[in-house]
Amino acid sequence: MITFNINHAKQWAKNSDNFFAQLIKALWFKIKALEVPDIPLLFKLLYLLHLVIKQTIGDILRIFYYTPIFKSRLINKPKQLYLYGGLPVVIGSLDITMGDKVRLAAMTTISGRATGHSIAQLIIGNNVGIGWRTSISVGRTITLGNNVRIAGDCYLAGYPGHPVNAKLRAQGKPENESQVGDITLEDDVWLATGVKVMPGVTIGRGTIVAAGSVVTKSLPSFVLAAGVPAKVIKSIKEECHD
Repeated sequence: MITFNINHAKQWAKNSDNFFAQLIKALWFKIKALEVPDIPLLFKLLYLLHLVIKQTIGDILRIFYYTPIFKSRLINKPKQLYLYGGLPVVIGSLDITMGDKVRLAAMTTISGRATGHSIAQLIIGNNVGIGWRTSISVGRTITLGNNVRIAGDCYLAGYPGHPVNAKLRAQGKPENESQVGDITLEDDVWLATGVKVMPGVTIGRGTIVAAGSVVTKSLPSFVLAAGVPAKVIKSIKEECHD
């Protein structure tokens, strides 16, 4: 009831021609426009202090909390794992094997298909970087080779989660086996921001996929691919070997 009355009072103050409503509205806009006087040295010092405190707390949590508990979820114990920003989300039945020197953003979501005949497998090589808001959905197996780079907002879709048939979707049934596929990113692959990779796709060594592309079919090694669906734009083999 209190919230209801407050909402009505706000609407009244915004829209009414009443003298008091107009006065409240004017005072509110003046309050919203208030600013603290600019004191450059003071606020530069406060900003620096803010950064130091934030970084210190973040490092303490990363070293003594996030990294150890995330490692407990892995099959092996990789060295120099760097989790930045917090703890990635891991959902479902899934075995994760991870190489050394992996950098993983907090807002990464990793899920394993729970309705398969075997435990889903995520295999990550050495020196791999995975950016913000990337989702990795493992249907059976997803393999990331050494030196792979995955930018933010990417999606590796090893399984869709729902069947094509609308009636089966409404009944909460899982996807069909035909909708599930392995995904392999070979060594040195780079997925730019927002790339989507569909089931059954292998991306060859050293290939770069441009931002916003959707990879529906396998790509060869050492090419630049782009588009929806992604197509080979040019060879980059010589550039990769420079």
